[in-house]
Amino acid sequence: MSDLATRGGIGDDLAYLRATYPQPDWRTHANFGQLADFWLHIHASLRAEAAAVETSLTAFRDGRLDAPAFQRRFVPDLNRFLQHLNAHHQIEDSAYFPKFRALDPRMARGFDLLDADHHAIHDALDRNVEGARTLLAALGGAGALDRAAADYAERSRTLLTMLDRHLADEEDLVIPAMLEHGERRVT
Repeated sequence: MSDLATRGGIGDDLAYLRATYPQPDWRTHANFGQLADFWLHIHASLRAEAAAVETSLTAFRDGRLDAPAFQRRFVPDLNRFLQHLNAHHQIEDSAYFPKFRALDPRMARGFDLLDADHHAIHDALDRNVEGARTLLAALGGAGALDRAAADYAERSRTLLTMLDRHLADEEDLVIPAMLEHGERRVT
């Protein structure tokens, strides 16, 4: 269950508030406020930024973007996504996760899992960046372009699968906790 690359979600033992606060009811709950809305917005932004990177890569691999056009789109999209994801995880690790742990000790195991996810995602990010550098070098004629693009696509797919699972699991822990305890206790 703790292996982010293969887990299918988190159990009710960790997401113990999920049944009390099901996702379809989140936005209508009295305690759903600006922080919960912002958290979901950030996650939606990360998903959209990741999709933009994938869209550029797919268009290039399908021949709908030439190498210069791909590079012009890919580099800023990838940088934006990586910087945004890194900043988001730093804020969670240094501020929010410790507050949730202190708020309710039953949450500690769930936030330990999310913290471990951050480390696994960081490792996948490193591999992703390495693959992107190889791909960009191949665009300039330094290597087999098709192989570099396929390798990057696989690294990216792995990262995005991990990220999707992590974001969903994090939402299953964080948003119900905000609804249960109120946002003022978290900020």
